[in-house]
Amino acid sequence: MWSGLWLWPLVAVCTANTFREQAERIMQDTPVIDGHNDLPWQLLNMFNNQLLDKRADLNTLTGTHTNIPKLRAGFVGGQFWSAYTPCDTQNKDTVKRTLEQIDVIHRMCQLYPETFMCVTNSSGIRQAFRERKVASLIGVEGGHSIDSSLGVLRTLYHLGMRYMTLTHNCNTPWADNWLVDTEEDNAQSHGLSPFGKLVLKEMNRLGIIVDLAHVSVATMRAVLSQSSAPVIFSHSSAYRICEHRRNVPDDVLQLVNQTGSLVMVNFYNDYVSCKGEANLSQVADHLDHIKKVAGAGAVGFGGDYDGVLRLPAGLEDVSKYPDLVAELLRRNWTETEVRGALANNLLRVFEVVEQVSSHMQNPEEEPINLDKLEGSCRTQYGYSAAPGLHHQRGVLLAALAPLLLSWCLL
Repeated sequence: MWSGLWLWPLVAVCTANTFREQAERIMQDTPVIDGHNDLPWQLLNMFNNQLLDKRADLNTLTGTHTNIPKLRAGFVGGQFWSAYTPCDTQNKDTVKRTLEQIDVIHRMCQLYPETFMCVTNSSGIRQAFRERKVASLIGVEGGHSIDSSLGVLRTLYHLGMRYMTLTHNCNTPWADNWLVDTEEDNAQSHGLSPFGKLVLKEMNRLGIIVDLAHVSVATMRAVLSQSSAPVIFSHSSAYRICEHRRNVPDDVLQLVNQTGSLVMVNFYNDYVSCKGEANLSQVADHLDHIKKVAGAGAVGFGGDYDGVLRLPAGLEDVSKYPDLVAELLRRNWTETEVRGALANNLLRVFEVVEQVSSHMQNPEEEPINLDKLEGSCRTQYGYSAAPGLHHQRGVLLAALAPLLLSWCLL
């Protein structure tokens, strides 16, 4: 009996190798589409967006979770690159900063055409898969980037934005962020304001994927009940597994199931284990839970690489996706379920968003009320010369009523 015990470690190693080999075989033709990567933000911080700097060469770049060899090793076939600008740019230079980050993503595709293919639709992703390139898409992280302007929203769409996160870690004048749920911020819109509903309608009309990472639970529920297309959480995990307010609670996961939406699991330790340390197996626990509550079609990967400081053991950079897929296979995920989590679930959502869009429909035009905007340097072109007059007609008429009545009595 005891003489055979030495074989078990060898059996375990062979089994692990089998799952890893199966993962690589699957990923050869269904590579991962990741929902959120902050490499463009690192390029700003490290090189001020000067991509011709020799140190910025993406083939040899160090000090980041992402470079071209790591993307190849990780079988990354699609990436939503984050065009991110922090909350402290709100009411200041946020639009300029956002445009610069979108420009960086386009220049990545121009400088490395053998690796990156900038695409704007689901068919473009499939074409990139066929050409063995990384389909590169633009996600704008934070609704403050549109400066409460439907015109800016449309312009960013024309520049290639295909998802927008409605908030970052701050409220916009029309949607609430997750810090409302921790009482570190005050609810302003209690989900979506009337203008926020117009933003949602315009995103649906254009074919922009709505991203609910970073928003409050009330905003999650409002959007899931009102959007005419499925939505995504580009980098969020399961609240039941780690009770962090950036994660998605079970009642919302049920709405995700009902709407055909998608949760792309975040790898940040604080959202995985609610501690400073985490491991690959705990990330798989989140994937398992979302699959259990919302269905296998609701699961994806949103690693948040280069946007976080602490990552799980076993998922230290973008080369490690095959190890996570191997763990799912070890947990008896079917090949169909794995292919869904890797790419097919996102492609399905994107295709429905495209089908729902209607560019023949008239765009939303009503501007946000001027009194909802902040910023001492903001001009008021297009609004009445008298502050707030355009939006206070009832008040004006009430004030004029005695004068009008006196004229009538003369």
